[in-house]
Amino acid sequence: MTIASVIVPDHQELASLDDATLLSLQAEVAESRRQLDALSVRLSAEVGRRSAPELGYSGLAQRMGLRTPEALVQHVTGVTRGEARALIRVGGALDGSSPWLAPVVAAMTAGDLSIAAADGIVAGLGEPGSSVSNDDLTEAAHRLVAAAEQTTPERVAAAARSIRDDLDREGVANREEQLRDKRFVRLSPQPDGMTKIYGLLDPESAAVVVAAVDSITAPRRGGPRFVDAEAVSRSERVVDDPRTTDQLTADALVDMVKLATMADQGSLFGVTAPTVRLHVTLADLQAGVGSAHLEGQSARVSMATAARLACAGGYVPVLFDGSQPLDVGRSERLFNWRQRVALAARDGGCVFPECDRPPSWCEAHHIDFWARDEGSTDISRGVLLCRHHHMLMHNNGWEIDERAGEHWLIPPVSIDASCTPISAQRWGARQRAVAGSMQY
Repeated sequence: MTIASVIVPDHQELASLDDATLLSLQAEVAESRRQLDALSVRLSAEVGRRSAPELGYSGLAQRMGLRTPEALVQHVTGVTRGEARALIRVGGALDGSSPWLAPVVAAMTAGDLSIAAADGIVAGLGEPGSSVSNDDLTEAAHRLVAAAEQTTPERVAAAARSIRDDLDREGVANREEQLRDKRFVRLSPQPDGMTKIYGLLDPESAAVVVAAVDSITAPRRGGPRFVDAEAVSRSERVVDDPRTTDQLTADALVDMVKLATMADQGSLFGVTAPTVRLHVTLADLQAGVGSAHLEGQSARVSMATAARLACAGGYVPVLFDGSQPLDVGRSERLFNWRQRVALAARDGGCVFPECDRPPSWCEAHHIDFWARDEGSTDISRGVLLCRHHHMLMHNNGWEIDERAGEHWLIPPVSIDASCTPISAQRWGARQRAVAGSMQY
């Protein structure tokens, strides 16, 4: 196998290249890389063969102190775990035992096909069966290799799956079940205190989640144009929201989980809905200084966040005096379900102006901080806020004042130097009735 060499100019000179030369050089590098990849998959396949499970501790990977051939390839090459799996998977498929993949072997050897595209073709086409012959798959492989020159590996993989479904309609149900069996979600705590969420969803599960997220973020992605004034207003609020689209997605998923915990009657989460325990010293909570811990998490949270969680349903504060726990919650701290029904009827959802979150998506906020100000859990001293605006209230210094049954939002000096009160939005049953009577 001959590997083409590429003469790369000094990196300092790249900025001086004209557009045509820049793109030509990029193409040459890509071709050389594909040829190297062709050799890499074969080497990886040989590593896999020498590390076969039946060889046990005498296998290559085990002798090197690693459990799997993928781990060994990753260790030697520095690629990701997924890339290592692809190298071994493609290499194994191109060892000559799958004659229908001859077009893929030829294209990779010539440096015309990437590992990602080859992996998509191999996985998408599968193997011959009772209704799919070698010739059928060979012809499909030719078509897919040709298409790979003009499109992305993701589209090649999708085309391969589609061709297989067309050739083997009876096997669609089995392949659907195989995809479903691969589904998983994993939560991985990170050293910096964040938690990484990663996994795979089968098509049916993904359709539900994607549809829910898309309905929230559609205005950001050039979604449908609305004629209805209310829909236009909501679309504009989403577009103007300071959060990124990815942050909106993350917050939406958290809201969905919280909504499920509130709605659960023991069918999904067992006898009781899950709660989050907040560890904080009583002195810090009362003074509004210091920090707190969320049980099971390595990173601390600010006292502003602790205060917000302390007055939100679904959280149980565990109060400490130094290192000794003093109290685990207190029964009168949270608004009970009857009070939440009353708040929902009165407020109709989040009271922050222009917010459209309904009551089921909201948290009951204590106007008087319950730990510091002896805040009572009375309906007149509480309002509904969605999680986003509840965070804004606690973390950005907003306050709420109650005057003769009406609530006013007071912005911090950083927003409004005069701290001019803003009338809380309220669209509950009474307000709708008043508004309706004013129209006639």
